[in-house]
Amino acid sequence: MGVGVVGTGSHVPPRVVDNATAGAPAGVDDEWIRRKTGIRERRYAEPGDATSDLAVAAARRALEAAGTDVADLSLLVVATSTPDSPQPPTAAVVAHRLGAPQQVAAFDLNAVCSGFVFALDLARRYVAGGGTALVIAAEVYSRVIDPTDRRTAVLLGDGAGAAVIGPAADDRSVLGVRLSSYGELAGVVRVEAGGSRMPTSAETVEAGLHHFRMDGREVVNFVRGRVPPEVDRLLADLDLTRGDVDHVITHQGNGHLIRTLVDDLGLTGARLHTTVERYGNTGAASAAITLDQARRSPGVEPGSIALLATFGGGMSVAVALLRF
Repeated sequence: MGVGVVGTGSHVPPRVVDNATAGAPAGVDDEWIRRKTGIRERRYAEPGDATSDLAVAAARRALEAAGTDVADLSLLVVATSTPDSPQPPTAAVVAHRLGAPQQVAAFDLNAVCSGFVFALDLARRYVAGGGTALVIAAEVYSRVIDPTDRRTAVLLGDGAGAAVIGPAADDRSVLGVRLSSYGELAGVVRVEAGGSRMPTSAETVEAGLHHFRMDGREVVNFVRGRVPPEVDRLLADLDLTRGDVDHVITHQGNGHLIRTLVDDLGLTGARLHTTVERYGNTGAASAAITLDQARRSPGVEPGSIALLATFGGGMSVAVALLRF
């Protein structure tokens, strides 16, 4: 027996925000957004709903899919860059609402859009000696966007995905993971104010320093330059080739960037799974949501190999190979 993903679940808010609505404050229309991003719509959480609300809904679906009782969990990790609040950790709120045992280790992890795979690797190592873990990736980006910034406002949405990690047959196991971080590029994706470096003040709010910002061209250069070598290293680690990969799931940052990356990886023969068209960029949640939908889609053969390729602020790259 190895360690694998034994159940997945996802949840997106019911509120659909089309391109006309998202683009109007930024002065762009549906045609511009589709041409630049491939996104048709995204979901926003309702007022009063927080990251933990989305996380709980996704977690319950993953536990049900895995046939796992919450009382059997030994670890619960929430990957998020938009927690309910600075303190307490959102994972503690989620664990309580799920009815997890008091001895469960519950904490947050922030690797921005790479967070799900970072948490997945941590969980598989934690439970390698036994036990079961719940990994949840959840974001409410609609609360940190600048609606007038066309570079980011039209990209981002809200959602959550979850995976139960535990003992699994070899044909359902996580084969390997590679993680890397490039701190010299930490300013490429950022929310500048609200922490100890730049505490919240009337001035930071007035200057819009609590909004999500991104240097799009730098992100594209980073992804195309850093992700393919990490995938090649992981394949080499496992004595596999690109031809062994049956499915590809990436961070759903931008529809056009995803397809460019797949071309760069030389994986055009693999089945590409995307959700960016309907949900936009949901940060850490995007790969988890797409993994859940891929596992539930018709024509997926048990034991086939899937590549998870994620990238995010930090900057970071996290790639994994697992069997469906």
